[in-house]
Amino acid sequence: MVEDFMCNLKVYRVAQGLTQEQLAEKVGVRRETIMRLEKAQYNPSLKLAIDISRVLNAPIEDIFIFK
Repeated sequence: MVEDFMCNLKVYRVAQGLTQEQLAEKVGVRRETIMRLEKAQYNPSLKLAIDISRVLNAPIEDIFIFK
C-alpha cells in the first residue's frame, strides 16, 4: 500500500452507477488500475486523478486523500 494515501474512489464510482470497467474505459485505463486505486495500492498520476474527478464530477481532494 502507498503510505498516507486514502482513496474514496469506490464510493464516488458507485454513486455514479459505474462499474470499474466503465470508469476504466472512460478514463483510458485498464479495470485493474481502477481496482488497485480503490484498494489504495496505486498512487494515480495527476492526469489520471483529474480525468477521474471530471468523470465522477467530484473534487480530486475528496476522491484521493494524501496525508
